This record gives sequence, C-alpha cells and structure tokens, in this order.
Amino acid sequence: MTETNFWLFLAAAFLIAAIPGPGIFYVAARTLSEGRASGFASTAGTALGGLAHVVAGSLGVSAIILASAELFAAIKFVGALYLVWLGIMTFRRASRVPPVESEPIGDKRAFRDGVLVEALNPKTAAFFLAFIPQFLDPAGSHPTLQFIMLGAISVALNTFADVVVVLMASATRTQLIGRPHLVRRLTQGSGVFIAGLGLSLALARRPANG
Repeated sequence: MTETNFWLFLAAAFLIAAIPGPGIFYVAARTLSEGRASGFASTAGTALGGLAHVVAGSLGVSAIILASAELFAAIKFVGALYLVWLGIMTFRRASRVPPVESEPIGDKRAFRDGVLVEALNPKTAAFFLAFIPQFLDPAGSHPTLQFIMLGAISVALNTFADVVVVLMASATRTQLIGRPHLVRRLTQGSGVFIAGLGLSLALARRPANG
C-alpha cells in the first residue's frame, strides 16, 4: 500500500465516521434508554460486528452474499426483524414501569445485541467491499492483509465516533433522570427509533453491481 493511498483512505474514513449513520443512532438510542454502560457495551458489540464484516470481506464471503439476491434478502430481513424486536421490547419496557426503576438489560446482552445488529446488516458488508478496495495497492503484497488493516482502522474510527455519541447521550440522560415522565417518553422514543432502523434496513436494496 502506498503512503499516498493510506493518507487518502484515512482522511476519507475519518469523514465517513463523522457522518451520523445507523450505528451512531443505534448506540445513542440504547444509551438514552439504558444508560452509559449499556451504550458502551453496545458500541463494543457493533465494533466486533464490524470487524466480522472486515474479515468476511477480506476472505470474499461478503462478495458471495452480495452476489446472491436470496442470501442478501435473508440476512437483511433477519437483521431488520431483530432491530424491530429490540425496538418493541425497549418501548414495552418503558411503558410498564419508569425506566429509572426498571431492571437493566445487562451489559452482556447489550454487547450481544450490538454484535448481532451490525453483523446482520448487509449494508455494512456492501460499504466495506465498495470503499476499501479503492485504496488497495494492486502491485503490493498481501492484499488480504491490506484489506483487513484498512477495515480495522475504519472500524476503530467508527467506534471512536460512537463513544463520543455515548458520552453525549449519557450526559443528556443524566440531566433528565430527575424527570421520570420525560425519561419514559425518551425511552419510548428510543424504542420507536430502533424499530425504525429495522424498517429502513428491510427496505435496503442489493447493490446494482451485485
């Protein structure tokens, strides 16, 4: 990989990480709903899910999935249904009791949810396969390792952006914690938003060149 390609990639990846996307909105919603610890756990989960896409992409698995309309649709709808289910559960939990008194879902479950949400998102696979190859050096050695390195950097930048969002969302939640009614509405809104992310994923189309 040439030095010029690397710095161009770093600049592009930084800009992309700074643009709010589904991952940022997801961890923000979980933080507002469950608190800072859940937000960090969700962030770690989405990071691991992103790394799974990087490894799969480097091995060609993602390309195979994107080339098959049936596989793409299956993964897309499983991921969409999982997000919708998470959103409904969040809304129902907020509707039964005040969120400040409800039993937290637990960091392990938040981590697991984050992994599944990201790993079951074929749009992430499409992004890595469309973005990273533009910066690979075809004359260089070990293109698979180049792909993994650039993918890992991209995931790290996205994770940093998610951490910043978690801190901001947590500060907002702390300011509202003395107003249970408002926290309840905020948590319900988070549930609706998470379900909405699922619906948007269900409408995602397979890349035209797949």
